[in-house]
Amino acid sequence: MVHFAPMTLSEAQKKYLRGLGHGLRPLIMVADSGLSESLLIEYETTLAHHELIKVSVRVGDRKARDAIINELCELGSAALIQRVGNVALLYRENPEKKKNKIVIPNRKPTHVTRT
Repeated sequence: MVHFAPMTLSEAQKKYLRGLGHGLRPLIMVADSGLSESLLIEYETTLAHHELIKVSVRVGDRKARDAIINELCELGSAALIQRVGNVALLYRENPEKKKNKIVIPNRKPTHVTRT
């Protein structure tokens, strides 16, 4: 697996990525067999290719799902953008990707003061 530096995203950037991920379907599906070596290889190549992916985790209870999602984030150096039920939206920038690269806005929240 390739390891990247941990990523910190602002809430505005996460909101932007949630918008992009809204229409996506899960590309990786984790079932009762858990995180096998072949699944992790597929996860790594899919994340490198797409940068933003949905992962469906259909295992036991909430704690088991959270543990698997956290492990995927750590192993792939990905940021958890959103988790709704069994589906997690994960993002990791691929600096080597030239075409169809996701460009995240760097805007900071603007504060409006009224007089």
